[in-house]
Amino acid sequence: MKSFLELVKSRQSDRAYEVTRPVEQEKLEYILEAARLAPSACNAQPWSFIVITDPALKKESASIIADKAMSINHFAYQAPVHIIIIEESANFNSKIGGLIKNKHFPLLDLGIAAAHITLAATEQGLGSCIVGWFNEKKFRKLFQIPSSKRPILVITLGYSTQTIREKNRKTTKDVIKYNTY
Repeated sequence: MKSFLELVKSRQSDRAYEVTRPVEQEKLEYILEAARLAPSACNAQPWSFIVITDPALKKESASIIADKAMSINHFAYQAPVHIIIIEESANFNSKIGGLIKNKHFPLLDLGIAAAHITLAATEQGLGSCIVGWFNEKKFRKLFQIPSSKRPILVITLGYSTQTIREKNRKTTKDVIKYNTY
């Protein structure tokens, strides 16, 4: 089994998937359990997840994610699974804390849940990509998302056909400060 740091080093945004190889249900359930168990401010758990595995719906979802004008996200058509992360209402304590501290905690919480999904996918031998560029109104209509809820992210999942790339990150010296800025 990989150490946590090895897992983090091997997780990447995959944009090419084996089209004919479905994601096993037990792997999908494992990944969704990791998301469900993610921490959140004041334990608000301000999320829900729409899991798209039906080929026809996935094709419609991909058409919303892929932007022809920008020529981006066409890989969404290849991914066997799409997970839409929906922002739900936070609990009272999270809302009050957010007002006092001028922070919208649900967005932070959804980011943590997305990280759990992608790391669990990597652990299960799957590739993933977090997508934020899509037409929210079309998602609302297609998946009957209430107007009071907001689709924030989509994560594509599948067996990647890409090799693990070396991380291009800032140096430790550039991003870590001890005791002062």
